[in-house]
Parts: sequence; C-alpha cells; structure tokens
Amino acid sequence: MSNNDGIKVQLEDLSTLYEITKELASSLRLSDCLEKIMTTLSTMKRMENGTVTIVNPTTGKLEIEVAHGIAAEGRKRGKYNIGEGITGRVVASGEPIIVPHIAEEPNFLNRTRARGDISEQNRSFLCVPIKDGKRVIGALSIDRIYEGGLTDQANKDLQFLTVLSSIIAQTTKRIQIVNREKDDLHTENLKLKRELSEKNKINEIVGNSSRMQDVYEMIHRVVDSNATVLLRGESGTGKTLVAKALHYNGKRKDKPFIVVNCSALPETLLESELFGHEKGAFTGATDRKIGRFEQAEGGTLFLDEIGEISYSVQVKLLHVVQERNFQRLGSTKSIDCDVRLVAATNRDLEKAVAENKFREDLYYRLNVFPVYMPPLRERRTDILLIAEFFLEKFARENNKNISRISTSAIDMLIQYHWPGNVRELQNCMERAVIICDDDSIKGIHLPPTLQTSSDSHADNPLSLSAAVENFEKEMIIEGLKKNNGNQTKTAKFLDTSLRIINYKIHQYNIDPKKYKI
Repeated sequence: MSNNDGIKVQLEDLSTLYEITKELASSLRLSDCLEKIMTTLSTMKRMENGTVTIVNPTTGKLEIEVAHGIAAEGRKRGKYNIGEGITGRVVASGEPIIVPHIAEEPNFLNRTRARGDISEQNRSFLCVPIKDGKRVIGALSIDRIYEGGLTDQANKDLQFLTVLSSIIAQTTKRIQIVNREKDDLHTENLKLKRELSEKNKINEIVGNSSRMQDVYEMIHRVVDSNATVLLRGESGTGKTLVAKALHYNGKRKDKPFIVVNCSALPETLLESELFGHEKGAFTGATDRKIGRFEQAEGGTLFLDEIGEISYSVQVKLLHVVQERNFQRLGSTKSIDCDVRLVAATNRDLEKAVAENKFREDLYYRLNVFPVYMPPLRERRTDILLIAEFFLEKFARENNKNISRISTSAIDMLIQYHWPGNVRELQNCMERAVIICDDDSIKGIHLPPTLQTSSDSHADNPLSLSAAVENFEKEMIIEGLKKNNGNQTKTAKFLDTSLRIINYKIHQYNIDPKKYKI
C-alpha cells in the first residue's frame, strides 16, 4: 500500500468518525445513536451485520441492543452468557478478537442466523469490547469481506472500531446521565405537584379529583384579591365552604365573616338586613339597626343564593358594589364600606338576565371571578374520601368505634347519582353511623334510595327480597374477607353448610379469589 493509500484510508476513517460524532451530538435515545452508528458503518466502511451487544444488569447476559442487517427474530436469539462464543469471550477478557474466516471458527455460534450457511461464506468477524473505564459493558462487532485474505486493513479496522467503541461508551454514559437527570426531574416534579396539591387543599374541603384541584387553584389565585367572587354550582356542592376558605385563608381573616342567605328573607326584611335602618324608618323600626355591610367592615360578606333577590334590592346592591358606599333605610347619610363580596347561586343567571329577572349590569359586577363547584357525580373519585371523612367525624361525635365502610356499601355509594351532592352524602353518613352497631358501615345502614338499581333512582324503594339479598351477599363477602377467600372456613364462620355457601356465591356472582390475600 502506498503512502497516498494510507492517507486515503486515514481520511476515510476520520470522515466516518466525524459523521458519527455529528449525529450522536444531537441524539438523546441510546437506540437511535446506535442505529445511526451502524448505518454509517454500513454506508461508509462497507461493514455488514453490525451489532452492539450490552450486558443486561438484571440477567447478567449479553443482549443485542441494536443490529444492522439482522431481522428482529435474529436479535431476540442473539443472547449470550459472558464467555460464551466470540462476543462472550471479548466481554469476559476485555480484549478485541478477529476471526479471519467464520466458517473455520468452531466458537463462532451464528446464533442470530443472519448469515445463512456460514460454511459457504468467506467472511471475517471483528469484535471489540465497549468499556466504561475499566468495566466492560458490552461489545461492538461487524462482518467484513477482505479480498485476498486477512491483510493489514483488518488490523486498522480493528483499531478504528476500538476508537469507535470508546465513543459509544462515552455516548452511552452521557445519555444515561441525561436520562437519569430527566427521571430525577420527573420524580421531583411529581413530588412538588403532590406537595402543591396538599398545600392547595383547604380545611374542611375534601377532594383530590382533578376537578377539585382546579377549584383549589382558583381559590389560591383570588384569595388575597379584593375582586368579587361568584360561586356557581348545584345546591350542596360546598359553596359556603369555599366562601369561608376565601376569607379565612386571605388577608382579611382577622376581620368579620358575615353570611346572608338571600332566599331565607322576604324583600322588605332583606334590604334592612343588608343595609340596616334608622329608628322610625318604617313601622316596627323601634331602634337603629346595623346592617350586614357595616358588620362585615374590613372583612367578607357572603351573599348566598344571590339569584333569589328582588329587582329593587338588586338596584341598591349594584350601587354598593360600584360606589363602595350605602345608606341605611330612613337615612340620607352615605356610609363608606370596605367589604370583600362573595356571592353564590345555583340558578342559571344568564337565563335570568335574558328573561329580565336579574340585572345585567349587576351580573357583570358579580361575575368578576367565577368559580364553578362540580357536582359530586362529576368527581366520583372523591366520594369514598368524603364518606370516610364524615364517617370519622360522626363516629367521634357519637362515641362509636366504626372504623371502615364495607365493600358492598362502597359500591352503593359510588354507583349512586347524588342529586343532593355533598350535603346528601353528609346526611347519609350521619344516619349510617347513628344506626350502625358494628365496626363497619354496611349496605343495610345506608338509606333505601341508595339500595335501588342504577336506573330506578330514588322513586322506587328497596323491596324486602332485594334488601335480604343485599344483606346475604354482604355477609358472604365479609366472611370471605375474614377467611382469606376460603369457602369451607366461610361456611363454618357463617354457621351454614358449604353447599349453601357455594350456591349463594354462584347466585350472587361472587368471586372468592378476589378476597385471597
């Protein structure tokens, strides 16, 4: 070989390494990197069947990480013990190996079967170790046909592959570090989200569902603002609790929190209740009365059921919201007020505005920061959490040792449509605790409305036969739980025969395997 030929070969190697390192610089997946290396070797160096074999840290075996020119079935077969075959010997010794003619090498296993009948092929096999420091983590191997037998070119190729294996090791390490950092960041992100979720929770408001996380976020966004908040949602969804949270978690927490239920008072009394009145303002006004706006000075005034107020009261309320002052009934003196206003309604205010039953200008003044409270049926993952909260609360209040809710009762709670929302669930759990004399809430302790089928709703009370079936099924499930799913022991526990237990299990479609620990 002339000097020019030597220079040409060196330039070819440098060009190949340049192309490979350029591709690897932007890759973040190990398999992508290795695929690019093998493709480049095949294109620029005419090297065939290139494979990178890595030691699996779990099994300790050598497994093909990526292969060029080998089918997927061959890759799956390409597994070796360390020391087995040529590749196994390279990893075991940490030294490269050249096989001049694979057809004449008994240790060449051809386990991937990618080469067909190797006895008919004039191929050489080159394999070099991939090292991370002194530790061998895998091997890089290729096939090559050398015209005129094994020449100096084979040794130069071996040197080239050794350099390349070092680049592979460094790239592998870089990607592993990046992936580990990404995993650490992902873990830390999840941890921070969980901590934020816990931080965002508001006392007395129970719920971890995504819908409630949205509510918590909205509360924290507006808690220290003076903006008027309008709480929307069905009756019983917890609007009053949110109003309290806005007050007691904000900068006005040391000032009064005043509640007015607008639907509980007639128009004449509501106006006096909100703004107060002077002595003699109307018949029966024997003394001056301080209204709720004055009582809430510096704090928060919560107007519940705002959609029920009359048109005339809406006019005066609009004035207070706009001008931040008001007059007592029977007085001409204006009183300034610094009050955070929170309103709530379960009515469709947009429809009321369209029907001229609610002032449009007042609607826009109140709807500065709306917060929607989802009904319980839209956050079913919270039902059990809320039920357990009320169970603990009412068990403590009634001095009862009730520690859990049975499986059948949980099913009934989850499947029910809860038209009364959280308030209905609260009443349901209080009733269950009062009538329960056991250590767990069972289906029979829940109201009949929960014991109907999903499509019968609350209009059809539970029949006697259905109640008996529910009770039987619940007792069998409890017995299976206590006896690790063993039907014989369950029959003895329930003081009945195994035949009857088997019959009932089949009748109620109970799977005993579910209750094996």
